[in-house]
Amino acid sequence: MDILHQTVIGYAYTVIIIKPNKREAMKTEKQGNPKDIYPTPPFPKQEQAPPGVSADMRPEPDHGEETYKGSGLLKDKVVIITGGDSGIGKAAAIAMAREGADIVISYKDEVEDVDAEDTKKWIEKAGRKALLLRGDIRSEEWCKSIVGQTVATFNKIDVLVNNAAYQMTFDDITDVTAEEWNKTFETNMSAMFYFVKYAKKHMAPGSSIINTTSVNAYNPNPTLIPYAATKGAIQNFTSSLAQHFLEDGSGIRVNAVAPGPIWTPLIPSTIPDHERFGENTPMGRVGQPAEMAPIYVFLASDAASYISGATIPATGGRATI
Repeated sequence: MDILHQTVIGYAYTVIIIKPNKREAMKTEKQGNPKDIYPTPPFPKQEQAPPGVSADMRPEPDHGEETYKGSGLLKDKVVIITGGDSGIGKAAAIAMAREGADIVISYKDEVEDVDAEDTKKWIEKAGRKALLLRGDIRSEEWCKSIVGQTVATFNKIDVLVNNAAYQMTFDDITDVTAEEWNKTFETNMSAMFYFVKYAKKHMAPGSSIINTTSVNAYNPNPTLIPYAATKGAIQNFTSSLAQHFLEDGSGIRVNAVAPGPIWTPLIPSTIPDHERFGENTPMGRVGQPAEMAPIYVFLASDAASYISGATIPATGGRATI
């Protein structure tokens, strides 16, 4: 085991690097070049029904279970993470718990219980509390209920991570039904509005909202038209909401993260040709959820006090301008 101490963007952190015989997706012995520190395509063909589960993925994603070590950046904060059972949301939940936060996890389906319980285990192992809430965030009343249950349990909300998303691929726009279009927008965009609407009054000045957008907001995939359209909308929502909260005196910061291709259950369960997913990035590989988590921690923390209305890209080298 190697221990690496570094200081990044104004705060210190420690990364514990464990040799790759412990997890398929763990960092390899090539620690210097970011192109080489995780598995590269092609990956084995795998079948999952949406939304998919982490445990059935090969290679298994790295959520930072063995690599992320916190330093108290979010001590005693309360965080809501939608889609926090797996993928980027799970990695953010683990990292934020290790930074001292209690975590509320919103997720949709019973099949995701196994991922949600595993995330809860890691949160509690960090000495923090976890609240799991299963339901469909397309319902405004359910989003309102999640906010209410969070406040009833923890008395406040410090960080809201709007991360849950839905996507399906289509080769022809005429194959996209109105139901499919609406489901994508209701899950990816409308739910964000509902959460912000009901969480605002429980968030003190200095609180943080973090929205997950995508590289598709800049370089839309022609087979993901509904999904890409929502990500462009989220980008605009983030910018306008940040200005609104600065002008109305609420003092809530609003930012976004734009991941590139990340190895989450959404990929093998919705993308047919996932064996080479991420191969066309300049880094030549898919990103891991653990590589996204520090960005969410930073934006949630006081280290980002002068940042609002920004989108931080993490795209494996793809240009976003």
